Amino acid sequence: MMIVAPLDIAANYEEWREVARTMLANSVHPNAIDWSRSADGAGNLLDSFDTTPVQSESKVITVPKDFVPLAETIICHSSTQRFGLLYRLLWRLQSEKRLLEILSDEDVVLAHKMEKSVRRDSHKMKAFVRFKEVPEADQTARARRKFWAWFEPDHFIVERVSSFFQRRFTDMDWIIATPKGSAVWDGSVLKTSREPAIRIDAEDTTDELWRTYFANIFNPARLKIKAMQAEMPKKYWKNLPEAELIPDLINTAEARVAAMREKQATMPPMFHEKLQAAAKSEEDEPPEVAGSLAGLKHQAKHCTRCDLYKNATQTVFGDGPENADIIFVGEQPGDQEDLAGTPFVGPAGKVFDMALDVAGISRTKVYVTNAVKHFKYIPRGKRRIHQKPNMGEIRACRWWLKQEIEFIKPKLIVALGATALTSLMEKQQRLSDFRGKAIPFGDGTKLFVTVHPSYLLRIPEEDMKQAETERFINDIRLVKKLALAA
Repeated sequence: MMIVAPLDIAANYEEWREVARTMLANSVHPNAIDWSRSADGAGNLLDSFDTTPVQSESKVITVPKDFVPLAETIICHSSTQRFGLLYRLLWRLQSEKRLLEILSDEDVVLAHKMEKSVRRDSHKMKAFVRFKEVPEADQTARARRKFWAWFEPDHFIVERVSSFFQRRFTDMDWIIATPKGSAVWDGSVLKTSREPAIRIDAEDTTDELWRTYFANIFNPARLKIKAMQAEMPKKYWKNLPEAELIPDLINTAEARVAAMREKQATMPPMFHEKLQAAAKSEEDEPPEVAGSLAGLKHQAKHCTRCDLYKNATQTVFGDGPENADIIFVGEQPGDQEDLAGTPFVGPAGKVFDMALDVAGISRTKVYVTNAVKHFKYIPRGKRRIHQKPNMGEIRACRWWLKQEIEFIKPKLIVALGATALTSLMEKQQRLSDFRGKAIPFGDGTKLFVTVHPSYLLRIPEEDMKQAETERFINDIRLVKKLALAA
């Protein structure tokens, strides 16, 4: 006679464990259990079993330490086979202590296959959830913003992944709805449900920002369609606003690559030399002591504190109002910034602007600068390739950054990347030790640390790039919150 296990199709690890322990304690063989039917109609078929704690040493249930995390992952798989598989492994482990080390075993192979599928699904959920803001009648500064997102997972991962979103987006209320359950965070309690949700068509202003961002970071020269579809499967496209651009970007990739080949050099020699000559002209001598931020900027045009000025087109000083509450500090100007004389106007600048827009921060209200004011590069053919500044160059340029901070007296300084952090802390630091934290910086000012937007442009895997972009945007949202609270 088969015993029907009273488990719901979406049962979690704790529910499965209670049933499995009772079965095992009563020596029920794996072949005698039907795990494929839901709890409905199963009745209390375990009532006849002894559910008291096992006292006999011969019935003590033991498993290797690797079994529990493996089971907690596999239990999220959508196949009903997972219940029986885990119980078979549990049964066999009582006599085959090193079973999980036999990677050729049929049950172990299937277990790792299920585990990999669940982990991949969890990773995709973290990367491809897109929150859309829900309009509220109360738009005061103290009202918590509310967001809604729709996702279609392959497995029952909502409970497993919801805590990730709670940690990442703890400063806003949100709902993540899926056909396999939902998660709700209200700022104090995280709730999950197994009831299938219904998709709601919704748009907000960030949809267009996602499209702009994706169009700017799409590199036709590196297009690999199969790899892209593996990282961003088509099943997710309908829920990603930027995905509607993909067909056209693919179709025009060849023409865009050809246009890139024909593009002029990034450093037209005559233009570069004229700018450089103008910047280094001694006709207009700067004052010895700057009495204002504008005077400091004028002085910086003639900076020779390190050798970088010799090859750079011009000094790229900070940009923004002298009474700004927030200073953003990057690493150094890039190719486009070197020619324009303005910080954050190149590809990384577009990502930076997108994040500010999403977070509700006006760039005209903040001051943007770099730890190093001259472009460091090596020539390669017609192009100039960025090189990271060394400690000597960072130290030499720190004088200018300190003066900028002294004139502006911001409430919050944001270090964008490791070089900015090193300059501000005056010694090398690991960015991961400080990211997302507000650190006292003297005179009531606080220092907040996050990555440089160029880091996002260098990530090759699309799903990881999307996840890290979301994390960066959330950091910038926190910057606004900290500045308002200061």
